[in-house]
Amino acid sequence: MNPMPTKDQIRAWIAENPGLSAKRDIAKAFGIKGDARIDLKRLLKEMEAEGTVEKTARRFHDKGSLPPVAVLMVLAPDTNGDLFARPLEDGADESTRILIIPKAGDPPLGEGDRILARLAKVDLDEYQYEARLIRRIGSNPLKLLGIFRANAEGGRIVPIDKGADKEWRVARDMTMSARDGELVEAETVGNRKMGLPQARIVARLGDPSGPRAVSLIAIHQHGIPDQFPDAVIAEADAAKPAPDAGRDNLRDIPLVTIDPIDARDRDDAVYAEPDHEPGNPGGHIIWVAIADVAHYVTPGSALDREARKRGNSTYFPDRVVPMLPDTLSGDLCSLHEHVDRACLAVRMRFDATGHKISHRFVRGIMRSAGSLHYGQVQAAIDGQPDDKTGPLLDPILRPLYAAYASLTKARALRQPLDLDLPERKIVLDDDGKVTSVAFRDRLDAHRLIEEFMIAANVAAAEELIRLKRPLLFRVHEEPSMLKLDALREVAEASGFTLAKGQVLKTAHLNRLLAQAQGTEFDELMNISTLRSMTQAYYHPENFGHFGLALQNYAHFTSPIRRYSDLIVHRALIAGHKWGSDGLSQWDIENLEETAKLISDAERRSMAAERDTTDRYLAAFLADRVGAEFTGRISGVQRFGLFVKLDETGADGLIPIRSVGREFFHYDEGSQTLMGADTGVIIGLGQKVTVRLAEATPVTGGITLDLLEIEGKPLSTAPRKGSRYAPRKPTQAAAKRRGVVRKRR
Repeated sequence: MNPMPTKDQIRAWIAENPGLSAKRDIAKAFGIKGDARIDLKRLLKEMEAEGTVEKTARRFHDKGSLPPVAVLMVLAPDTNGDLFARPLEDGADESTRILIIPKAGDPPLGEGDRILARLAKVDLDEYQYEARLIRRIGSNPLKLLGIFRANAEGGRIVPIDKGADKEWRVARDMTMSARDGELVEAETVGNRKMGLPQARIVARLGDPSGPRAVSLIAIHQHGIPDQFPDAVIAEADAAKPAPDAGRDNLRDIPLVTIDPIDARDRDDAVYAEPDHEPGNPGGHIIWVAIADVAHYVTPGSALDREARKRGNSTYFPDRVVPMLPDTLSGDLCSLHEHVDRACLAVRMRFDATGHKISHRFVRGIMRSAGSLHYGQVQAAIDGQPDDKTGPLLDPILRPLYAAYASLTKARALRQPLDLDLPERKIVLDDDGKVTSVAFRDRLDAHRLIEEFMIAANVAAAEELIRLKRPLLFRVHEEPSMLKLDALREVAEASGFTLAKGQVLKTAHLNRLLAQAQGTEFDELMNISTLRSMTQAYYHPENFGHFGLALQNYAHFTSPIRRYSDLIVHRALIAGHKWGSDGLSQWDIENLEETAKLISDAERRSMAAERDTTDRYLAAFLADRVGAEFTGRISGVQRFGLFVKLDETGADGLIPIRSVGREFFHYDEGSQTLMGADTGVIIGLGQKVTVRLAEATPVTGGITLDLLEIEGKPLSTAPRKGSRYAPRKPTQAAAKRRGVVRKRR
C-alpha cells in the first residue's frame, strides 16, 4: 500500500488535475485503498477546515474560487446581447458573474440551459469569470407566469415579471382551454432559437385583477408551497395538548403576549420583575416563554419534512402561507390567553445596566395572562389604559418597561447597527383593494419585545455552546471591502466621513448615520448603509452577528414560523434530556444542508413579499397617472434611476432614455451618472420631482418621468457634435487585457 500523501502533494495534484478532484480520484491517483481511505477522508476534512481547499458537490478545489470546470445555468442575454451564467455548484455565490465566451461550432444557448463549462478567473469589474462551453447537459423547463392572450393559432403569454418584455407562443393544443386575459402558469417547450419561444400552459389561475390575486401571483411565481399534503394535515389534526408530565409548572407566572393587532399566531410571551436578591440592586428578572413546537413537530414526521421544505411562514397583506397547518400555528402551539400551553422558557437575570448575569432554561406549561397588541400596551404606559390593560398596568406592564429601560443601557454600549428605515403598511378593504398606504409607527412596545427576544436568542446560543450541542447560528457577516468603499464614496460626496484603516464596528457606521441625522442626506445614508450590508443566513458554524454586534446568536423565539428556531428547540431538548423529541442524528448529519435550504427559503419569501408590495402599490397609484410626486433617488444603474416616492414609499424607475438628451457615464463605485455634455452628476439621495408615467399592477412596475433634481429642471441641451458609443463588456474587457499586455 502506498504511503499517505502530504497536504502539499494533494494540493498540487488538485491544481494539476481540476477535472479529477473527487475523493475517489485522489485516492486512485495516490494508490490509496481499503482502510487508508478513512485517513484520506480525515486529511481532506482537515484541509477543508484549514481553508486551503474547498469542497463543492463531491469535488475539491482552491478555497474562495469556483472549480476550473463547473456546471452553470445560462441567464437571459443582457442589453448588449452578451450571455452570462450563474454557478450551480454547492456553496457557490450566486451573485458571481460569469461571461460565456462562444467559439465557432458551439450550439446556440438560451436562458435556462444547463452547461458544463471550463472557467477562467479574470480581474474585471463587470464579471469575475469567463466560461467556455464543454457541453450542454440539458435544461429544465423554464417556469413562467403570465396573462394568456388568445388568438386563432392558440395564443400568447404576456409576462408579469417587472421589466420583462418577452412573450411566449402557445399552440392550440397546449392552452388547457385557458380564456383570454386569464392568469396562467406555463413551462417552456422545445428549443426554438428563432421567433417567439414556445410554452405549454400547466395551470389556470383565474382573473389576475380579481380580489387577492396579487399575493397568489407571488406564491406561484416564487414556487412557495401553499397546499399541505394530506399526510401533514392528518398528523396536525391528530395532535393533542401536551401533558404536564416532566414539565415545570409556570402557570403562576403572569406571562403576556404582545403582538401586532392583526397577529395570526402568538409564539412568544414575556414577564419581568425586580430582582430582589441583595447582590443585584436595581436588577431585573426577565422571563421569555416560547411555544413548544418541537413536541408536535417531531424529527422525520410528515409535519417535519414539510416544515423543513417551507423553511418559514410567508406573510402578505391579505394572507399568510404558514410553515405549519392552522391546527398547530393558530391553535395548539399559539399562546392564547387563559389557556394552558406547552412552552420552552428561559429565566434571565440582569443587573441594573442591562448586562446578563445568568440564565436558566426550562420546559414547562404556561397560561398567558393576556393577549395584547403593541398600540394597546403603549397607550397604557402613556396614560391611556383600556379595560384590558388597566388591571395589568402596575403588576405586569410597568415592570416590563423598567426592565427594558435597563436593557437599553447595555444596548447603547454594545452599539448594534441603528438604521432608521420606516416600514410600510398596506391596508386592504374586504374586496382586496388598497385603501391606504402608510408607514408603521415604531413604538417603545415594539423595541421592548425586540430587546427581550434578542436577549433570549443570545441565551439560547450560549446555552447550547455550553452544552456542546450542534445548532444553527444566525450569521451576519461584516460588509465586504468593495461595498464599504462604495459606502465611503457616497458618504464623502455628502460631506461625511467613514474612517479607513481600522477593524470595522457597527459603532463606526452609527457615527456616520448620526452625522447625517436631521440633514437632507439622512435617508440617503440609511439606504446606502443598508445596501452595504451582507445578507444574514443560517449556518452550523458560528461567524457572529455583525449587525447586532453579538458574537453568539441563534434564533429561538419563533418556532411557529421559522424552522431554524425549531432546530434550536430540539437541540435544547436533547442537551437537557427533556424527552425523545430532541435533535435527531439525521438532523445533526444534515445540519449544513438544512441551513442552506432555510436560508434560501427565507430569501424566496422576502422576494415574494417585496413583489407583492410592489404590485399593491402599483395598483394604488394606477389611477393617478400624470400626477406629480416628490421623492429621492434610491438606486442608480446604467439603464436608469430608481426613485422612492415620499408619499407611499413606492419605488419607480426613470429610464435612462428619459433623463435628458445626453449620454450619461455610469460610475458603479460612487453610484452616480455623469452627463457627458453638461457634466451634471446624478447620485443617490438627491431630491427629485417626477411625473407618474405608468403604473402596471400585474407586474408591479412603476415608470416615472424626471422633472426636477434638487428643485431645478434637468438641462436637456446637448453639446453640438457630441457622440459616444459604449462598448460591449466583451470589447471593453478585451481592450483592458490588451492594455495590461502592453504594460508588461
